Amino acid sequence: MAAPVVAVVGGGQLARMMAAPAAALDVHLRVLVEDPESSAAQVVVDAPVGAAGDAAAIEALVAGAAVLTFEHEHVPNVLLERLVARGVPVHPGPAALVHAQDKQVMRTRLTELGVPCPRWAPVPDAAALERFLRDVGGTAVVKTIRGGYDGKGVRVVHAATEVSDWLEAFHDGAGVALIVEEKVPFTRELAVLVARSPSGEVRAWPVVESVQERGVCSEVIAPAPDLDPATAARALEVARTIAVGLGVTGVLAVELFEVPAAVAGDPPLVLVNELAMRPHNSGHWTIDGSVTSQFEQHLRAVLDLPLGETTQTARWTVMANVLGSGEVDPTDAVGAVGRCDPGAKVHLYGKSVREGRKLGHVNVSGDGLADVRERARTAAALLRGAVG
Repeated sequence: MAAPVVAVVGGGQLARMMAAPAAALDVHLRVLVEDPESSAAQVVVDAPVGAAGDAAAIEALVAGAAVLTFEHEHVPNVLLERLVARGVPVHPGPAALVHAQDKQVMRTRLTELGVPCPRWAPVPDAAALERFLRDVGGTAVVKTIRGGYDGKGVRVVHAATEVSDWLEAFHDGAGVALIVEEKVPFTRELAVLVARSPSGEVRAWPVVESVQERGVCSEVIAPAPDLDPATAARALEVARTIAVGLGVTGVLAVELFEVPAAVAGDPPLVLVNELAMRPHNSGHWTIDGSVTSQFEQHLRAVLDLPLGETTQTARWTVMANVLGSGEVDPTDAVGAVGRCDPGAKVHLYGKSVREGRKLGHVNVSGDGLADVRERARTAAALLRGAVG
């Protein structure tokens, strides 16, 4: 019997990390890459080159495929709707994916579902933004509704003049619409990953803490330390509500703010920050720290196979991102990591070095959080050339 073909749009590290579990499951991975040297193209044999918005490239990609899925959300929904109308399985489908593509659509639907979110509003003009700023005490977060990620398309503002360029571009037809959200006084950032299959099976991983550095995730701690059980249960409930309410299929990442309760003594609350309908940086720890990784689970889910167990394989797992490097090639430091810590699991993405770029990550597992965290940081520092 021929292996099922899973077609993936996007040639970055997320598609690259699908390759190993695809081979284990005897799944044929076909990835539409942006260029022949992209991260995924280095490890996936069937890697046609093309743009995510190219209808002909998408049509060729899905020919003979069991399902189409994604490693990023930047695919025109009109192309996906045509495929669905023809009976091509697309997971997540365009009706769900739009909530990860358009922040205004996402906030509107989450509000309808009763999911806790920061106060927010659309920004049609400067006057609307100034009114919102007055209502929330003078500071807010303005976001482009499309295209933003890793801190891009996001500004903390105190006056409408601070986004005058965005407003002008939008009204000139050259930019994208904006929304504004209250600046939440959160204590830390959390994340929940869930997977949902087309037949409705849902499994979730433990709630994790995500540590940010200049708007980019630098570290993930699984599970989130000292998390109140009631808060953890609420976070998992919110993620499941979103997965079912939006009809998500595949892996869903829900990024959350943990905020103090209004009543002293009550457990902390959670507010939804962002969504991603694909494997996510906050789930890279699952490759080495969970019975089933997010990448294997995503393949299982989009093929409507039974979902895998999501329990942790160790008390703690810490993922440390390698953000930029002083090395010409961080691969040169892999030996040093192995000599320093044979238990550190290195995952490099085959990318050229650029300041702040996600070049890879390291997972370390163990029984003591302080030790595990220090080991992960040390290994990542070696790969960055930051340790002599």
